[in-house]
Amino acid sequence: MSNPISGSAEALTPPLVIFGCGYVGLRLAQQARQSGQTVYALTRRRADFLAQQGIIPLLGDVLAPETLPPLPAGAQVLYAIGWDRSSGWTMRDVYLRGLAYVLERLPTPQRFVYISSTSVYGQCDGSWVDEDSPAEPTDEAGQVVREAEQLLHHHLPQAILLRSAGIYGPNRLLRRRDQLLRGEPIPGDPQRWLNLIHVDDLITAIRRAFEQTPPATLYNVVDDTPVTRYEFYSFLAELYGAPPPHFAELPEPRANHRRIRNTRLRLQLNWQPRYPSIREGLPAALATSDPST
Repeated sequence: MSNPISGSAEALTPPLVIFGCGYVGLRLAQQARQSGQTVYALTRRRADFLAQQGIIPLLGDVLAPETLPPLPAGAQVLYAIGWDRSSGWTMRDVYLRGLAYVLERLPTPQRFVYISSTSVYGQCDGSWVDEDSPAEPTDEAGQVVREAEQLLHHHLPQAILLRSAGIYGPNRLLRRRDQLLRGEPIPGDPQRWLNLIHVDDLITAIRRAFEQTPPATLYNVVDDTPVTRYEFYSFLAELYGAPPPHFAELPEPRANHRRIRNTRLRLQLNWQPRYPSIREGLPAALATSDPST
């Protein structure tokens, strides 16, 4: 079969191939298109929508390897596939089996950036952690994410792992708004630390990982200021004009209770968050609509 993807050998910028063109991937694709970069995205059913955005759709499914189309060598690759609970597949299927299929068929990329998660850190004592801290998750989801990281570096040691904190941004807070306005109890420990990142700052980190030559292969992507769940929901309630939040604590020990540093990302990739805390980020997220959703 001939390769449907071709490009000029003289092109200065390699094409960008996105696996998982959702909330994060689509925003990166739009920015890349604005700068003149050719963008491809694997999709199962959004071909028309992607084409309308100037993105070249590649029909295929990471869990059906026979459907994966030929892919260009020397491309920049963003792998940002998340788990859709309604898909009928398990998280292990998507994160491990799907990734393995892609790695088996992917020609050598110019750069491979993988969006991982800070859920791989299992610390529960409120301590500060960085990339040198043990990544020993205690919950199954974190364990699957960690296994995917290990699988990736076994097959592609030069891949860049970006461990993203909880992502927020335009249109990502509507469910929380409704909870607050209805006065529903927020499940969970109000004093547990939350580590967050505005989607625009995550996109900047991804672009830096593509545009520079990272001296390391692992970076935490998180803002400067961890907050407790109580602080987060209290400020959000204030912005929405909702009553102060109240919480329904779960009868379980405090889990995933840690504060995450972004020092390596700042120093090695010269990254600075536009929104260093929720004090700047939440008002911006509520004031901006996302036409792509």
